[in-house]
Amino acid sequence: MMSIAQSFLQSKEWMEFQKSLGRQVFEYDQDGIKAKIVKLPLWFGRSYLYIPHGPDMDFNSMIGGEGNPVWKFLHYLKDLGRKEKAIFIKVEPLTDHVAQTLAERKFRPSKKEIQPSKTVIVDLTQSDDDLLDKMHHKTRYNIRVADKHGVIVKPSYDIDAFWKLLKKTTARDRFFSHSQDYYKKLMKFFGEKSEIKADLLFAYYRNEPVAGAIVLSVGKSAYYLHGASDYDARKYMAPYMLHWDIIKYLKMNGFEAYDFWGIDARHWPGVTRFKLGWGGRVVEYPGSFDWRLSWWWYQAYKLARKVF
Repeated sequence: MMSIAQSFLQSKEWMEFQKSLGRQVFEYDQDGIKAKIVKLPLWFGRSYLYIPHGPDMDFNSMIGGEGNPVWKFLHYLKDLGRKEKAIFIKVEPLTDHVAQTLAERKFRPSKKEIQPSKTVIVDLTQSDDDLLDKMHHKTRYNIRVADKHGVIVKPSYDIDAFWKLLKKTTARDRFFSHSQDYYKKLMKFFGEKSEIKADLLFAYYRNEPVAGAIVLSVGKSAYYLHGASDYDARKYMAPYMLHWDIIKYLKMNGFEAYDFWGIDARHWPGVTRFKLGWGGRVVEYPGSFDWRLSWWWYQAYKLARKVF
């Protein structure tokens, strides 16, 4: 499994993908602190700076204690933020120590998360029998139901078909999705020659795609980054066969972890039940933290979020 410091969201390749979307990126690497930063646009020429799954702080390598290196890092962020007309700086660190260090220095918890702070990770080093045994009994049953209905899983390049399913899913579950162009660029950018690889897979019922997943893989880990399904075909239990086939494929190819990428029982109860049913380990990160650089603009930003 990738170490915490190696989140793909802090990788050079992910930053290159951000550039391909027209976003500016910045990098900080000094005194044991590393951060790749994305500039995201807001209204009226304003922006905010975002550090996904970071920063990474190696406290053991900080000379003279953490105070001075952290102060230098914050000074850099403040100067960068002013230069880029940022209203605030958002960080989503992966360790409590980093979160506590930043919380003691101007960063405050934010309810607005970009990446999910809780996820479910399935250990793929187990045998198939052990994986099945740890699943919720309903998950095992639904895999058998999908099998009886003849649901099959195949890779695909048909983003248009995925987009059609995704529109149905977002309308039903009321969650945010990227544009169709974003998914096309994602699949094209992370092709076979890249260290990070994106795959699109569909579960088919009678040759019609009824569930789809975009899976990102890097190192020994894979991530269920985006998914969609046709609610009208729910009785065929296609998503269960889809992910069981994904898990078996990943195991066969030497992967060690499958990250279902986000649970939230309050906002997405159905999706959360589905992901928990696979018997993985629940992992919780510290969450999202904001450092407001302009009090007035930050209040306007929060108000606009409530209205729109």
